[in-house]
Amino acid sequence: MDEPNGLARRKFLKTAAAAACMAGARLTFGLSNRLSNRLSNRRETSDAFRLVAETDRKRILEAANKYISQTPLTITAFPTPRSAGGLHDFYSQADYFWPNPKDPNGLYINRDGQSNPENFDEHRKVMVALSIQMPALTAAWLLTDDRRYGQKACAHLRAWFVSPETRMNPNLLYAQAVQGSSTGRSYGIIDTLHLVEVARAAGFLASVSPRSGMLNAPEAAAVKNWFASYLDWLSHSERGMKERDTTNNHAFCWALQAAEFARLAGDDSARKEVYQRYQNILLADQMDANGSFPRELARSKPYSYSIFNFDVMAGLCQSFKGLLPDPPSFHLADERGFCKAAEFIYPYLKDKNTWKWAKDVEHFDALPVRSPGLLFSGIACHEPKYFDLWKTLNPDPTDKEIIRNYPIRQPLLWV
Repeated sequence: MDEPNGLARRKFLKTAAAAACMAGARLTFGLSNRLSNRLSNRRETSDAFRLVAETDRKRILEAANKYISQTPLTITAFPTPRSAGGLHDFYSQADYFWPNPKDPNGLYINRDGQSNPENFDEHRKVMVALSIQMPALTAAWLLTDDRRYGQKACAHLRAWFVSPETRMNPNLLYAQAVQGSSTGRSYGIIDTLHLVEVARAAGFLASVSPRSGMLNAPEAAAVKNWFASYLDWLSHSERGMKERDTTNNHAFCWALQAAEFARLAGDDSARKEVYQRYQNILLADQMDANGSFPRELARSKPYSYSIFNFDVMAGLCQSFKGLLPDPPSFHLADERGFCKAAEFIYPYLKDKNTWKWAKDVEHFDALPVRSPGLLFSGIACHEPKYFDLWKTLNPDPTDKEIIRNYPIRQPLLWV
């Protein structure tokens, strides 16, 4: 007879916690009082947090110590004449569009899966830098209660979302433009997937009492208002709704952004709407009975996109936590859900030589990296082997394309 779900989960977490430490050893670090209080209300969350903290503590602190001396940069430091927008408007060019050899001065043409190295990429670079540095600093602050890490994380938030001189406008009107064809497209909304973990981290910083160098109340409100404004644009603009209604990984990426930005903004109604979309549309329309995503398998980079969509789905389930039914364990009547997706992708993350579909046209050798989906599904689906594999994979890829499709780098903030 199967054990009750709560008992099985607690047993798994205890087993995984033991595997994460030396036999019989205890964690040798303390958590800040505010974090201990937050975690004490949910034993499962506390155990999961300690699992990740034991694995990632050294990595987090090494990164934070490197980033603490770096000055935040925003898009305003990189104006470009290619953009139809202004200084505070994010701009990028569509990755897979190239000059037409038959008409070099005409419309660009699509070469799916092949990124054009001549694209303007500076706004993406600084947003990715934000998404790497600010969450790492926040995680270090949570682990150590060292105010310096929190202060630097807050400096990034001020620069991007508060300061009139350097803040970004809360829309994506000029993302993934195509030369000669469009000044910006709905597909460009995927670029702000790198703000998801920033929003996650901001939730910790914006919820504490103001301290020297940390966010004061007006600044915390300004950050939340920025994400609320951007959520409104995502939800009601023509481009936002078009991206929401796509039928591939872009729809999952829209949902993860909307869910996490709503979470930070305190918009419970929006969170519930996105969760209903996940249950009724995303799972039903995009997942096959075996847990695969057929539209991603049909792409020129099927391995990369299958992992990417799985990781985004994993983040989405974590973002929904607290809603009912329990998001990570939710599945349709035919078992399609997060655990089915993990069951499909796990063998290919363990040994990509078993991959049954075409190899990606680019960057196949750079994969796999440490999939957050493995960690989250290991906990949700009671599979220690997922967690064990997660620990062995590279948590800090250096390949530019892999980084672009790797939005969750600090799982400590998600468990």
